[in-house]
Amino acid sequence: MIDQLRKIEARYEELEHLLASPEVHADQRLTSKYAKELSSLREKVAMFREFKQIEKEAAELEVVLKEKHDKEFLDLAKKELETLGEKKKDLEQKLKEALVEEDPYAGRDIIVEIRPGTGGDEAGLFAADLYRMYTKYAANKAWNVELMSSSSNESGGLKEVAFSVKGKDAYKRLKYESGVHRVQRVPETEAQGRIHTSTATVAVLIEPEEVDLTIDPNDLRIDTYRSSGPGGQHMQKTDSAVRITHIPTGVVVACQDERSQIKNKAKALRILAARIMDMKIEEESRRLSEARRTQIGTGDRSEKIRTYNFPDRRVTDHRINFTSHQLEAILEGDLDELSDALIKAEAEKKQANAHK
Repeated sequence: MIDQLRKIEARYEELEHLLASPEVHADQRLTSKYAKELSSLREKVAMFREFKQIEKEAAELEVVLKEKHDKEFLDLAKKELETLGEKKKDLEQKLKEALVEEDPYAGRDIIVEIRPGTGGDEAGLFAADLYRMYTKYAANKAWNVELMSSSSNESGGLKEVAFSVKGKDAYKRLKYESGVHRVQRVPETEAQGRIHTSTATVAVLIEPEEVDLTIDPNDLRIDTYRSSGPGGQHMQKTDSAVRITHIPTGVVVACQDERSQIKNKAKALRILAARIMDMKIEEESRRLSEARRTQIGTGDRSEKIRTYNFPDRRVTDHRINFTSHQLEAILEGDLDELSDALIKAEAEKKQANAHK
């Protein structure tokens, strides 16, 4: 732990030096990147420096105890040593927790994509329920949500939806939502009252900053077309919809929600960058086996992570065997119970691996 903290402190001092240099000061992107990193390390460094100061003071008291013979003075020194020992123990625990929680993407903005899986129209309706659940959760947390792209089916469900989420702890609490969500309920269209099982896939993507990812414009193929939207006075008379293909990876993103081609292009580029960033993170994660060992679940988009069972009013997260009987509250956006359990499970898993 101490070696890790020394490296963090060294990086903190390096960042202070970099931010004071004219070269970095002239580059706004680098300044922003380094300032954010510095801010993320500040609390750990402050605790580590306090920890070192306590160790120094305790060592000095140990020397005094060996040299002095005045009983009253020795009693005071021993009490002070006990107090320092308690402070050191408390700080040590806080530092361990801080290191366990360390995540290179903490505090980042995200883009969430939801798509129906198996189950036909019912899967589309479930995808719409999940979108509503996340937007209500975001509202409860005072996070900012921006709709990026969406398309509906004839039954009122969703074919797909992508939206960005910005706010304190948005990534921390929503990063576990990636995977296959399963619903078991009687669809409104089911005359016999039989329970159907449908699925929807959720992908939580880090929204990259300019310094994280550079996309060569020559690697993009951009097509415009007339978007399908409401008729009458709102009939689209221009090719405002945009489809962007990233040729090296084959990633394709289409946006048509805005009436402006420029706005659709901007949103499509943000989603495209987030998907490419996600591929980059996944590739890095495969190389770093430790990261995969400590995450909750496999991180695979095809992994079934959660079941919403309507007859039993039950929600079960299969990765941590956690069950809640607050189905209605969860679908209304009360996700803290689930996210708290997932955060705790990941912290325990990281601590267990750290002691191996």
